[in-house]
Amino acid sequence: MKMSTLKQTFFFITLTCLLSCITNEPETHSPVLSKDIFFDYKIWGEEGKEAVTCLLQFRFRRETARSIKLDSPERVEIDGELIIADSARITGPFYEIQKPINDFIGSHTITVIDINKKEYKEEFIFQPFSLLTEIPDTIVRDDWIFNIEGLQPIDFLRIIAIDTSFKSDDINEIDTVKNGKLIIAKEKLRTLVNGPVTLLLNKEDERSVKNGTERGGKISITYGLKREFILADTSRL
Repeated sequence: MKMSTLKQTFFFITLTCLLSCITNEPETHSPVLSKDIFFDYKIWGEEGKEAVTCLLQFRFRRETARSIKLDSPERVEIDGELIIADSARITGPFYEIQKPINDFIGSHTITVIDINKKEYKEEFIFQPFSLLTEIPDTIVRDDWIFNIEGLQPIDFLRIIAIDTSFKSDDINEIDTVKNGKLIIAKEKLRTLVNGPVTLLLNKEDERSVKNGTERGGKISITYGLKREFILADTSRL
């Protein structure tokens, strides 16, 4: 029996919310040598949500290590705004802010200042996209063609389509969007059963930080939207 990808997504979101509420864990402070810090930046938003979340963590030497809290005078800023550390029992210290999504569109800068007053600046762009195609309550098994605004002439989206059957396979793949047009071929729908379907379109950008320590780091920027409809055979309409 498979576990629905949608259920996995809901589980991750719920777990993240629970972890952010637990703040009784003793803080783990940063090592003296800032060159041993690995930067871990996550920025994400979702259509229909009012805020975008920026979650910044710092790890000792490697990506899988427990997060650490920077010691004063070390500090973290986004667009010049100081971010105060918080802590969760499982994840350890983290730096998080939420901003109105409409006000956050565009270019931003994360600045880390170490104990020697050296600055590590990381620039990124947050650009949501929107689905221009109005999806009806019922969609037939044919090529799905969607018009999308807010992407590059050649861009990529993660396509997730989930039905209600545990026996069938969901669609979960990266597809190309050309000049704002996404085409999901009808052959790909064979794995889905008729009935309710949840469609998720996610823009996922992940790269290494450009201005990090000797240990490096990564930054991921995610934005997504969701639609729900009924999948049916043409003959049933």
